[in-house]
Amino acid sequence: MDRRQFINGVSYGLLSLGLAGCGFKLPGLGDAGNGPNAAAQERTSPQNAKTDSMLIAYFSKTGNTREIANQIHANVGSDLFEIKTVDPYPVDYNATTEQAKREQESNYRPKLTATVPNMAAYDVVFLGYPNWWGTMPMALFTFLEGYNFSGKTIIPFCTHEGSRLGRSVSDLRQLCPQANILDGLAVRGSSVRNAQNDVATWLRQIGMVK
Repeated sequence: MDRRQFINGVSYGLLSLGLAGCGFKLPGLGDAGNGPNAAAQERTSPQNAKTDSMLIAYFSKTGNTREIANQIHANVGSDLFEIKTVDPYPVDYNATTEQAKREQESNYRPKLTATVPNMAAYDVVFLGYPNWWGTMPMALFTFLEGYNFSGKTIIPFCTHEGSRLGRSVSDLRQLCPQANILDGLAVRGSSVRNAQNDVATWLRQIGMVK
């Protein structure tokens, strides 16, 4: 199997674990910032990271986050893994926003279609998602709770419609307290097709490319 292609995991739902619910203020969905995020986050870059020890895992409803994932892949190589829910979200935008809101309010963990079969092999995980109601979609909570990220480097990137990374990095730190979390990237949905320079600049800033 070519490690530059999408990983096909074994299909089954991940175990849902509990996490205290949070109140999110920023409304709307954004599977879609302009440039690197300025929020204060860890800046400890992985030393001598190898492409074969990197994974780009992402959830994308409309394709915007997938586009950024592919742009990252074009710069660093690595493996790609798309996070998908067993039950797809509605095609209608408003229906999706309402479902996403209900999932947050109930602290729901959607079942996923596949798992990463060899997560232990990765030292660096790029984690991509749209900003939904101020944080990650609940599918990301399911994904993160399914693995041990202790000692790994997690690099978040999101697409949005104005709220950038929101509270997602704070939630990420709660879910993976033993992980090294680097500065994230936030890209506005309308800018994803022309974000190559922002992506490359961000990757240099966090030490992933020269």
